[in-house]
Formats: sequence, structure tokens, C-alpha cells
Amino acid sequence: MGRESARALMAALALACAAPAQTKQQPQPTPTFRADVRLVRLLVTVKDGSGALVGTLGQDDFTVTDSGVEQTVSIFERTTAQPLSISLLIDVSGSTAKDLKFETGAAARFLRAITREGNERDSLALYAFNDEVTQVVNFTRDARRIERGLKTLNASAGTSLYDALMLSSERLEIRDGRHVIIVISDGGDTTSRTDYHAALRALHRADAVLYPVVVMPITSDAGRNIGGENALTQLARSTGGRAFFPGVEKLDGVFSEILRDLRTQYLLAYYPKTLPAAPEGGFRTVRVQVQQPGLRAVSRGGYYEE
Repeated sequence: MGRESARALMAALALACAAPAQTKQQPQPTPTFRADVRLVRLLVTVKDGSGALVGTLGQDDFTVTDSGVEQTVSIFERTTAQPLSISLLIDVSGSTAKDLKFETGAAARFLRAITREGNERDSLALYAFNDEVTQVVNFTRDARRIERGLKTLNASAGTSLYDALMLSSERLEIRDGRHVIIVISDGGDTTSRTDYHAALRALHRADAVLYPVVVMPITSDAGRNIGGENALTQLARSTGGRAFFPGVEKLDGVFSEILRDLRTQYLLAYYPKTLPAAPEGGFRTVRVQVQQPGLRAVSRGGYYEE
């Protein structure tokens, strides 16, 4: 190599060494988002002074307060088309034997009405409870399957009502859409392993609306389970449902009323904001009001802050 070539090579090497090193691009961290803010969902029915359902309101007609603080509604649906998951719980304790045939017949007619119309994803499950709780038919839209299940029911033993509410609520939690529990019974709880408060908490955790249908074999106060009836009424009110106290001959009318409620519901949902510290027990009170005078909104009374 000549002297000039050697000088050129040395100059090139020096230039390369002096050049700034290429900075290796560091991977950027993936952004993370907190998902610990709960979306509170409220199913709401609205009635006028005569008790007629009102299904034509808009979002601005409603006011929602959580723990006394007004909230911003993030989701609103009129006559919500969200699919229904309905759990039908039938008391098959010994005291129901006389009326069980009438109860299952009315239930079968209700199930056929549900599956004839509405959302094609609506589904139903059937439970029977005495001193034990049994899921007779899992969620299905096939009314014939549930009718076959109804025909297998026989009455005996005690009444584990709260256990039935607990189990059916837990199995509703993971399902999409609206959650409804209809329980047909003749009175209170006698053999549950759980209690009223645990059942109430399970219902709220599942966002389930409860409709108790208390068939009254004894019409006078003497001998009736007044405590059980009151407990079911309070559970219904707390979840935004309502209790019925018909004779067996009026069950079809009750089921028709429940069906109208379910077909004329609003869905309101919000992310809680600016709330005070959680009260003892963790239950936050929610209130839904309608701006128009003479109208009354019915919804659940709150939720448990987990």
C-alpha cells in the first residue's frame, strides 16, 4: 500500500471513530389503564299516577343520585333491547303440594310468551327448591325443555328460599344483558344455610331484579308467614322489582304484568364520581327520579361497594 493510500485509510478510520454512536431505540412501555371504576347499571320502569307504564321518555327526563351526589348518565336505552336472562325459582316444599300443578301450568304459559317474542338471545333457567336447591334446566330459549322440567317437580320437605336466591344470583353474574329472578313460593324460609342479608347482597352483586310471587294458601293473617312475605317484599323493592300476592287462579295475570314490565324498561348506567366515603356495610344508596310531574321511577335502591 502506498503512502497516500495509507493516509487515506487512517483518515477514514479516524472519521468513523469520531462519528456519534447510533443510539439504540428503547422499546416504549405499554400504557396501562385502570379498570377499577365500576359501571353502575340501573333497570328502570316508569309509571304514571294510574299505574300505567311509560316507555317514551328520554335521557334528559331522568336524574340519578348516588349517595346524594348527582351523576352523569353514560349509557341510556329506551325500552332496552338487551337480552334477558330469567331464572324461575319454584318452591317445591311440602306445603306447596296442593297448588304446584297450578303454579307450573302458569309458569309454562309465561315461558312460552317470553320465547315467542323479544330478543332472540333471551333465555331462561329453571330451579326447584325445598330443603335443597336444584337447577332443573340450565339457560335455554327452548320452552319445551323447561316445560319438561316443570313436569318433573314434586313437593316435599322444607324451604331453602335464601339458598335458592344465592345460587341463582351467582349463576346470573357472568351472563350478559338484564338479569331477572322470579320466585314462586307460599311463604318464608325454613331450612336455608344462608340468610336474608347474604341473599340481598348476592342479588345486588348480580344486578338482578327480583319478582316474588307469593301464592297465598292462607288468606287470613292468622297462620300466615307474615315475616317471610315482608322479607320478600323488601328484597323486591331493594332490587327494583315488586312483589305479588295472588291466589293460584290469578297467576296468569301476574305473569302478564311481569312481562309488560320487562318489555318496557329503561337502562341507565353511570360511572360513580365525587362520592363520599363508603358507609358502614358498603351499601351506597341510589335514587332515580323523573322530571315530569306525576311520573314515578322504580329501580333498585343502591349497590354494594366491593
